[in-house]
Amino acid sequence: MKKLSILLFSAWLVPQLVYANVDNGAFEDWSNGSADSWTTVDSGIAVSESTSVVKSGISSAAINVTTSTQGSTDFRQSVAVSSRQSIEFSTWVYHTEGGMRARLYVDGYRGYSDASVTNQWQQISYNFTPSSSGNIEVGLRFYDVSGFDGSEVVYVDDFEPHDGVGNGGGSGGGEGCVTTSGSFNLTTDNYASETSWQIENAQSGVEASGSGLSNNTSYSEDLCLDDGDYTLTINDSYGDGICCSYGSGSYELVIDGTSLTSGGNFGSIETFSFSIGSGGGTGGGGTLPDLTGYYANASGLSGYNLKSALYDIIKNHSSQGYSGLWTFYSSYSLDQYYENDGSILDIYAERPASNDPYTYSAGSDQCGNYSGEGSCYNREHAFPRSWFGGAIEPMNSDVHHIFATDGYVNSKRGSYPYGEVGSASFTSQNGSLLGSARSGLGYSGTVFEPIDEFKGDLARAYFYMATRYENVIAGWDSNSSFVDAVLNGTANQVFESWFVDLMKTWHNQDPVSQLEIDRNDAAHSYQGNRNPFVDHPEFVAEIWGN
Repeated sequence: MKKLSILLFSAWLVPQLVYANVDNGAFEDWSNGSADSWTTVDSGIAVSESTSVVKSGISSAAINVTTSTQGSTDFRQSVAVSSRQSIEFSTWVYHTEGGMRARLYVDGYRGYSDASVTNQWQQISYNFTPSSSGNIEVGLRFYDVSGFDGSEVVYVDDFEPHDGVGNGGGSGGGEGCVTTSGSFNLTTDNYASETSWQIENAQSGVEASGSGLSNNTSYSEDLCLDDGDYTLTINDSYGDGICCSYGSGSYELVIDGTSLTSGGNFGSIETFSFSIGSGGGTGGGGTLPDLTGYYANASGLSGYNLKSALYDIIKNHSSQGYSGLWTFYSSYSLDQYYENDGSILDIYAERPASNDPYTYSAGSDQCGNYSGEGSCYNREHAFPRSWFGGAIEPMNSDVHHIFATDGYVNSKRGSYPYGEVGSASFTSQNGSLLGSARSGLGYSGTVFEPIDEFKGDLARAYFYMATRYENVIAGWDSNSSFVDAVLNGTANQVFESWFVDLMKTWHNQDPVSQLEIDRNDAAHSYQGNRNPFVDHPEFVAEIWGN
């Protein structure tokens, strides 16, 4: 489906297209209930095909660990590697209870998964450089932690590098492209071994990928993509991106002659979602797949016409009143995603990778008065209510933009715009920032910056507000200097260009999570409408472009 065009490729890199491929790494191939090509399946685990919890494609491996004897929990296969060729091995795991860790095995024991991250996918990766050519073992071993009850299912998918169809054989080829063509262009920095990338089809798996790159080198891979939904992921294992601390690396994705996304200045990971429809790339101006059900009346539309159709679909929701938010939080804003402890999920206090600095019990810890962080939680209007004129319904109680947060941090945020901070005057205990805007943002005032984990959530809440209140939002920009800095006084673009660019960046860098999906479903039950940009992230590019 694609042909490879290489610019300045070092000769030693070419064999990577053949070596190190994990057979059936997408877990699409099964025979007699067993995953093809996975030859070591120890007695303490049972492996079966799952079609209900899947990272990509149509199936994953459901591994039921039934013993705490770690030497009996290996799941492996043998792959061929070539001397001195760096390979980025990785896999995605999904914990169901939190009593079991998965440990990546690449010719030895490597990194662990985080057992406390349950009911969502997480990635384990390791960059491996073999000292000689030959075969190595790759796979997983499972380790019990506190709370293991003797049986736990861990789902595994996308063991990389693989060819996306589960049968090995390199990265494919072909001299023509009869669907949608494009290219991925990459220039590395001074530490290219830290960089890897992939383009993944939501249904069929990885279409193209790269790792083991040379320093300060330019690469270009031609793409030939079928219709479907895709995600481009750029990884930097050190966490400093590819520009601009140690070189001037950059990347660009071009589909049908249009640049959909580009960049280089990021942290550990950057992602961009896009869709290919019958008319080509939908990254602003293409043709969306036919819409049915809830969004049927928006089918075939694009640009601001699509936005207006979505407004007609989601307007007239049933306001449950400002006090009703407490009830919603008690039922639907509980932590079942990070510590999984049932406490209030506070986006200004949550620490995704470690224990929270404090927790709140639903109901009993409502604000109230506060003297500092950790006193109580309240109702944070992500889109400040002073911006739409005060306690006015239905905006004042619209749960799609009102989140449970620490009262003190909420007061620090006040009515300042969201943005990216250059110099912080306040830092919350989870790393949320208040301070002067960074240089080049397009706004020079004070801004509030949430942690990366929730930037996409908040961006999609803003796109919702721009759509749900299309009929009135053009008149809000005169309500305060802060809202005037964010809104441009129109009902179509709605936001000033600096802000819409920022929200699109946050939307692309922090894709829709299971937390958002569940919250959107709950909001639909609670007040009768949905956030279209959670259900269809591609709507953002279709309306506001790239």
